[in-house]
Amino acid sequence: MNKKRMAKWLLAAVAIGLVIWLSRSVFDVEAEDLRNWILSFGLWAPVIYIIVYTIRPLIFFPASVLSIAGGLAFGAWMGTLYTIMGATLGAMLSFLVAKSVGKSIVTKEWTGNAAKFQRQMEQNGFLYVLLFRLIPVINFDLISYMAAIAKVRFPSFALATLIGIIPGTFAYNFLGSSFVSGNPKVIGAAIIVFAVLTVVPIVIRNRWNRKNGGNPGKPN
Repeated sequence: MNKKRMAKWLLAAVAIGLVIWLSRSVFDVEAEDLRNWILSFGLWAPVIYIIVYTIRPLIFFPASVLSIAGGLAFGAWMGTLYTIMGATLGAMLSFLVAKSVGKSIVTKEWTGNAAKFQRQMEQNGFLYVLLFRLIPVINFDLISYMAAIAKVRFPSFALATLIGIIPGTFAYNFLGSSFVSGNPKVIGAAIIVFAVLTVVPIVIRNRWNRKNGGNPGKPN
């Protein structure tokens, strides 16, 4: 590895470390506080929320906290709608940024198993991204960056993201909105819904992997 390439990787590592530190210290806020801040904008609150969600990947702010805050602020249904809009735009933004930055950092051709994985991602990008998006516990931004570097087509990525984040987004927003009611039954129902919408996609994905020999892109 030459000095120029090493410097690029070092700079990228420092930048990532800085934004992670900022997100965990300077931007370390509770969902309730975030909800109050969002609602302070009055009629502009939904617009501000969507904008914040769009730029969220650039500062590595936890998507789960912002989604719960959306549920607290707007309720389960409208919170889900606004979150889907913001999350999709944010994913598209991070995809384009990663694709642009990746061109200057990842200069070598993929080889071996990495090349095989890259080809599968490129040819079956929609299915891969959809499966990963359906599992809320997988880091949201990592999927965007991985898809961009693996050369997944942008339309496939955007559509799979839009569809795949719906169950998890509703789960987080319903959970957040339930805390506003203060009703133990509603909170309990929200926790059950959250658990189901989190576990079921994982079970489906595991069964799909077993059926296709661990390869989501393998045809039936």
